[in-house]
Amino acid sequence: MQIKGHTVQGKVLDEETRCVHYHAEIDRIAIKFYCCDTYYPCYKCHEEDGCGNPTVWPIEKFDEEVVLCGACGYELTITEYLTCRSKCPKCSAQFNTGCSLHKHLYFQT
Repeated sequence: MQIKGHTVQGKVLDEETRCVHYHAEIDRIAIKFYCCDTYYPCYKCHEEDGCGNPTVWPIEKFDEEVVLCGACGYELTITEYLTCRSKCPKCSAQFNTGCSLHKHLYFQT
């Protein structure tokens, strides 16, 4: 699905990147997976439809823009995302604070 000029794969439900697994109002990010350079709304979507070889972003790449705000299309760097207090630094849309429980699935910790 095209979202704010970016292709997001997986079981996407709407234009803010919500998916069949995470679809609350605050579920509005997609993460570009390091292993396949492709945006997915969540790790479950990647498990189901992705490359089959999940790899996390290494610390030395934390300046890469890999988190897509589904509200405005802004791409956050990993560092920005990990320090943004669960809201987009550009449009202030709220992100799901529970996503931090899964950060080890996306980023080297």
